[in-house]
Amino acid sequence: MAKKSGGRLVSSAGLVNYYDSEDHRAIHISPTTVIIATIVTGVAVYILNVIF
Repeated sequence: MAKKSGGRLVSSAGLVNYYDSEDHRAIHISPTTVIIATIVTGVAVYILNVIF
């Protein structure tokens, strides 16, 4: 039988946990801002559909 090397989990399949690294250069957007932007965009599209 093949010998397992290291102590890593076989089931991880090379996946990387990106949430562990904090990059200070990254853009941070709060969930509230995303929801508000989505609502504003939806209302704007609705109004443009009604007008045109």
